[in-house]
Amino acid sequence: MSELNIGIVGLGRLGCRHALNLRDRIRGARLVAACSPVDEELGWAAEHLPGVHRHHTLEAMLAEPDVEAVFLVTPTALHAQQIIACLRAGKHVFCEKPLALNVEDCQKVEAVAADYPQLKAMVGFVRRFDASYQDAAEKLQQGLVGQPYLLRSQTCDLNDENGFFVKFAPSSGGIFMDCSIHDIDLARWLLGSPQPLRVWATGTNALHPALADCGDVDNGVAMLEFADGKLACFYASRTQAHGHETLTEIFATAGRLTVGANPRANRVDISDAHGMRNECVQDFYQRFAEAFVSEAQHFVDAVLHDQPLALSLADATEATRIGLAITQALRSKQVVEL
Repeated sequence: MSELNIGIVGLGRLGCRHALNLRDRIRGARLVAACSPVDEELGWAAEHLPGVHRHHTLEAMLAEPDVEAVFLVTPTALHAQQIIACLRAGKHVFCEKPLALNVEDCQKVEAVAADYPQLKAMVGFVRRFDASYQDAAEKLQQGLVGQPYLLRSQTCDLNDENGFFVKFAPSSGGIFMDCSIHDIDLARWLLGSPQPLRVWATGTNALHPALADCGDVDNGVAMLEFADGKLACFYASRTQAHGHETLTEIFATAGRLTVGANPRANRVDISDAHGMRNECVQDFYQRFAEAFVSEAQHFVDAVLHDQPLALSLADATEATRIGLAITQALRSKQVVEL
């Protein structure tokens, strides 16, 4: 194969960006179909994706014989059933994180994928494809700072005064499943995939008390202990004033690696009456725009050249399992054993 015909499902904030990347920036990708139940999103496709077939339902798009692979950028609650539908239709599938909101659905996806070994199925943990995180992983593998024993990672979003995520909270799985799932995957990846042992979590609603109605918080902290003695600490926030901040520190026996200590938007420093400062990235996509391109390119190349994927469905299942345990710990105020 020299070109992969792709259909995309979901054209919201992130789906639009995936679609434009597939249209313009991914070698070997040919966007041939787009699907959304939302008329406004299909209107956007008509304007920005000329020549692409448009569908209101996934079933209609899967019936297109030209579609060889599907990108799912849809609500989390739909991921498992949609991945299974794509596989059973004979399509390779890339799905945004997380794999599902419960372990049972994750395992169902893994079981169905095992019946179709000729098809590629991948969940998008985009930080694995960020150049800085990949450099940190390589340095850890080289032993540059010794043996890692503690990872501290945080995902902090710019405060949205309109409270979009408050409306989203009942279906998001909570702040740790929605935000910290990336940090959980980073911990497993950078610490060598150790077996999780127990978790503890707590949180507060600093600005958005309505989140308490669904057992969620706008700021949360979690601790994860692994069976080999390694530790991970996660902080998630939806209330930052300065912008989006993704920061990870890996402590090791002979040093420390830090990724993203200053969430700067560029290399310009401003000196004025307020002191010295820099502008910050405002959202996750601005921070990881190039990583999203690298991630999509990796998936397309894996399909076209029958290469192994950088992460497995089992990795995605484990991230969900840990994220759910942390959410349980938050709500119960008890240590949860894994």
